[in-house]
Amino acid sequence: MSLLICATVTVACYTVLSIAQSTGEPSIGPPTYTASAGFPTSVFSSYYIPPAATKEPQPALYDPVLNITYPLNLTNPDTIPETDEDPVFYPQATVNVSNATAAALVQAAITNITSIIQVPGASNCTTCQNALAVAKNIAQTTPHSVPDMLVTLCQKFKFKSTSGCVENYATTNFGAIWTQVLAFADVGGLDGRYICSQLSSTFCAQPRTSPLNTTGLFPKPKPADATAPKPSGKRVKVLHLSDLHLDPRYVVASEANCSSGLCCRPGVHAAGFTLPQIQLPAPLYGAYRCDTPYYLALAALQSIGPLTRTSANDPIAWTIYTGDLVSHDTQNQLSRAYVEYTEYSIYDMFKSYIGSPVFAALGNHDSNPEAIDAPHSEPDGLGQQFSWNYDHVARLWQHNGWIDATGADEARLHYGAYSVKNQYGLRIITLNTDFWYKSNYLNYYNMSNPDVSGMQAFLIQELQQAEDAGERVWIVGHVLTGWDGTNPLPTPTDLFYQIVDRYSPHVIANVFFGHTHEDEFMIYYANNGTVNSSANALTTGWIGPSVTPLTNLNSGFRMYEVDTASFDIYDAYTWYANVSEFPFLDPAVAGPTYQLEYSTRETYGIDWPGDAPLNATYWHAVTEAMEKDIGLVSTFNTLEGKSSIKSPNCTSEACAEAKICYMRSGSVALAQRCPKG
Repeated sequence: MSLLICATVTVACYTVLSIAQSTGEPSIGPPTYTASAGFPTSVFSSYYIPPAATKEPQPALYDPVLNITYPLNLTNPDTIPETDEDPVFYPQATVNVSNATAAALVQAAITNITSIIQVPGASNCTTCQNALAVAKNIAQTTPHSVPDMLVTLCQKFKFKSTSGCVENYATTNFGAIWTQVLAFADVGGLDGRYICSQLSSTFCAQPRTSPLNTTGLFPKPKPADATAPKPSGKRVKVLHLSDLHLDPRYVVASEANCSSGLCCRPGVHAAGFTLPQIQLPAPLYGAYRCDTPYYLALAALQSIGPLTRTSANDPIAWTIYTGDLVSHDTQNQLSRAYVEYTEYSIYDMFKSYIGSPVFAALGNHDSNPEAIDAPHSEPDGLGQQFSWNYDHVARLWQHNGWIDATGADEARLHYGAYSVKNQYGLRIITLNTDFWYKSNYLNYYNMSNPDVSGMQAFLIQELQQAEDAGERVWIVGHVLTGWDGTNPLPTPTDLFYQIVDRYSPHVIANVFFGHTHEDEFMIYYANNGTVNSSANALTTGWIGPSVTPLTNLNSGFRMYEVDTASFDIYDAYTWYANVSEFPFLDPAVAGPTYQLEYSTRETYGIDWPGDAPLNATYWHAVTEAMEKDIGLVSTFNTLEGKSSIKSPNCTSEACAEAKICYMRSGSVALAQRCPKG
């Protein structure tokens, strides 16, 4: 029989052959799908500025959980704010001082820090920690004075450009956050070395992974017969979206090849050009150095149904979203309202187009200030300063029917993370991975504790309950724990690795991340990765491709074929849109074309049984094949950038060796052993 499939909201329909999905491999749709001409205006109920062939729309969005309509000036590119007016929070002062005394203390501190920096022969690390000790005193006695002091010192010693110092240390940017860090950190010890390393690698080297005491960490020992369950033979389709980075401030025909900052915005220019000169006009659908305009976001969502061969009557089983909703604005252009606007807009578009539950993790950009989250244990009542965000997303997810009231309460408590059992019996545990992200500055106190937030204690609790109940688990996060080791912190990711080792392969079926915008994977091995072998390969970390083209990538997404008993993955299909073609599209004729890039099972050509899952053992076999055939690494490298014409080649032995090592590195400690290629 034939089945008429229509993409939700749009009017594009086509006829395909239906197939039984009770056993065997689900079918995908045609190899390409071209988005319909124009803009699917019905996706939003009203507009401040309607879509046009030369302009992005400005929808008037009503947020039902906040009971507000977001104002036009929040996203209008002509009225981008230059100052964040949100509340800022400081630690409590240990003493009460007058304004005059505070000013005198700050001036004395600047003089003292200047003399410390100018001491000849002192190591950079010692100098930095000694300067932090002086700043700590100001953070404790007159905390409101710290941001201006930091800006002054930054500009005086030219640590950054004049504007860069303001962007990093002004009160409403990160200045109040750094004040909290200085007040609570052991600046003369491990905390101080981490802070100095974060400020500049020329100050202190990043400390190595601290030894973990795992005594009593797990409620029960690992079962002796810990093996993955048998498959049912029935497979469903699961969508993986990541890093959409919606840019509602995108300006068509602005500079798409700017020299700094986020391109496709007003006021930016290319190197060697001055406004109003434009080197590369921003296309309607996006560009390589820009985030996702509405036109591209909706083209991607339109293409999912046709390409995956799903519909409102036969939907995707479920979707995972591995974080990052918000665009890459500078901090002074961000606000709580802008984050909330983006959260509502994207989740509402998902609800319109996907038609089945979406299980989302927060990304580092899904907060304000960007990348900052506070542990509940932060002193002076500061552990609740981001509760506004957790409450908002929890209410949106519940409003959309993706989680229930219990799950929403859990998300409020656990920094936007939760544990739910979906309609197929799979337990999905989402994590807020900002608590191992290097750019979450509130991680930089009490660094001797790898789980200050309690996030990983929550994970252990849920995994133990899953083990006791015989459940399978997917873990969904944003910032990966390893790969090249440049993004996460060492000791928290080492702890995560121990947790994966303890509960794999019998409980944890797969782990999912985003963040890099690239299409990558990691393998977790037994015994902390001391022996990388097929016998020790436990679990795969799938790193999903981004919808945003930033930076120099094509736009893409992925679908998995998943067994409904083992919840292993049997194939993974990735689709992409060639961003280099966007300047030549006529929106009156058609939108972008998304096309099948590859099937994972068919791409690497290893001898792998057709009825075996693409598990960690499979991926280890792929890396072994790569060691013998460098051409497979080159193939992987092409797919890593979603076949972008901007991706650098990886054809040397050194590059291949490094990438294979990264594939086998699920923690910072392992990644740091890899050669640089």
